[in-house]
Amino acid sequence: MTYEHILVEISEKFVATITLNRPKHMNTFSSEMAKELYKALLNLDADPTARVLVIKGEGKVFCAGIDVNELEGKSTLEYREWIERMERPLMVISKIKKPVIAQVHGVAAANGMGLVAAADLAIAAHNARMGLTAINVGLNCVGPVIPVSKSIGRKKTLELLLYGDLISAEEALSLGLINKVSPLDQLEADTQKWAETLAKKSPIAVQIAKSAFYTSENMDYDRQFEYMNEAFARLCSTDDAKEGVKAFFEKRKPVWTLK
Repeated sequence: MTYEHILVEISEKFVATITLNRPKHMNTFSSEMAKELYKALLNLDADPTARVLVIKGEGKVFCAGIDVNELEGKSTLEYREWIERMERPLMVISKIKKPVIAQVHGVAAANGMGLVAAADLAIAAHNARMGLTAINVGLNCVGPVIPVSKSIGRKKTLELLLYGDLISAEEALSLGLINKVSPLDQLEADTQKWAETLAKKSPIAVQIAKSAFYTSENMDYDRQFEYMNEAFARLCSTDDAKEGVKAFFEKRKPVWTLK
């Protein structure tokens, strides 16, 4: 499938890279880019040649939020439909089977920070800064704050939401918003290496683990164990689980069949 506002590539090592490709607009979400990103995530989730998805930005920044040029002239209902379209890519990441890694450089603001927080994993360049900045122009980031709040505590989340300050990559790391910090000139290579390592794991095991994690996240403690144990039992019956254990005892690399 061809896209106008994003680029999609799949490597021979089963890593699919989605590039937000509106560099002249700081990769801000337009309605069309939001639609394309949503479709690309779903299409790649169904593509057997992709096991891990990476999202990055073209140009100087990762993503500076939503394109405010689209703000004017809408009714309340139209604003509701518009913002739902912008947030749909953030929501779908937790619903697709395959893990998504955000590769962050420059600025990740507003919906851009939301995208980083919504990703399953994130690695950022040392120069990256991120924040829920919409409050500074009389708006707010009550959509992006949802995935942010899943990663950090209430007090810091509200500080980011109400003050709109940008935080450094190191602070984002300490808060749990990202997993790794990398030198800018090594960010691409480090991200691909990290993604390729994950792509070598059993796809079935990775996908069941991700799905079970999000499904059970808000369950009661006892119910969460019940659900996770059921997911583990399903995994044990797969061909890949049997192959993985057999390969371990035979001291060789497993050959995954995705069954």
